[in-house]
Amino acid sequence: MVGVTDFDRALAFYKPVLDALGVRFRFQESDRPWAGWQSAPDPRPLFIIGRPFNQLPHDAGNGQMVAFLARSRAQVDLVHALALRLGGTCEGKPGLRPEYHANYYGAYFRDPDGNKLCVACHEAA
Repeated sequence: MVGVTDFDRALAFYKPVLDALGVRFRFQESDRPWAGWQSAPDPRPLFIIGRPFNQLPHDAGNGQMVAFLARSRAQVDLVHALALRLGGTCEGKPGLRPEYHANYYGAYFRDPDGNKLCVACHEAA
């Protein structure tokens, strides 16, 4: 689960980003508020956005990151650009990161609440 301060703003950010990655939207409860997406074909992992359960203000952590798997390097590029258009901020442009492994191609960004995200592909070009 990733905490957010403005649920509607977060939903407007995450829906298109996760759609572009092919992660299936599973539920939304606006009165709580929270929403979740489910990876396929397995029911896990489940990714959720919402206000913190304890009702205290959201605070983005330093050193915390959620990573999503992309099917291709082109998908990494597309999702990174989309995230920035939707109000995200760049934390690392798309590119090879050979310090992880020879085919690691990733991009890093923060959502409008400051949560750090990564999109990465591990396939050769």
